Amino acid sequence: MPGTEVTVHVNRGTATPLEATSESLETSDSFALLLEGHETPAHVHCRLAGDLEQVATLGETNYYVEPDSVTAVPVTVTTDSLDRPVAGDLEVVTGYGSESVSIAVTAVPGTPNVDVDESLAEPARSEPDPTMLERLVGPVATAGGFDPGTLVVLALGLVAIGIATVTTATIGGPIATVGLGVVAGGVLVALVLLLR
Repeated sequence: MPGTEVTVHVNRGTATPLEATSESLETSDSFALLLEGHETPAHVHCRLAGDLEQVATLGETNYYVEPDSVTAVPVTVTTDSLDRPVAGDLEVVTGYGSESVSIAVTAVPGTPNVDVDESLAEPARSEPDPTMLERLVGPVATAGGFDPGTLVVLALGLVAIGIATVTTATIGGPIATVGLGVVAGGVLVALVLLLR
């Protein structure tokens, strides 16, 4: 049920069978008309008048109000397309039209809906601290446009080729030379795959 309410007392034993607790209402949202029954039951008719009919609707128009009970009449107000206030009356009638009370209602433009990106609700993730190797290789990688992982593979490949070269020079022979070629070829293939 809407949060805003306006009450009309029905047959409270006064000179007038209908008595509103408020003469006017300004709203940007739907509200409820509360028909509060008192001494005798009554048939009550509700209607909208004026420009208010353009932006508001009633759930029903005819109500039977029991004594010592409250009948809620939902009034749906749509202000999404409004750029200026719209005024009119909410009329409550009883006694086959012989008794009535009017409540001046002004529908004002509501606050516009703002779409919020759901990613704003997620906490910001901080990047983890760089490792020592990333600190050393990072500036070189940024300058050359390479990923730090590629530079690490390149460095390890150069170390492997250096070891294979020293081993070939120390041992000598065709088998050591083939071993050097295999290591160099493996490093070359790894680099080609990384740089693709």
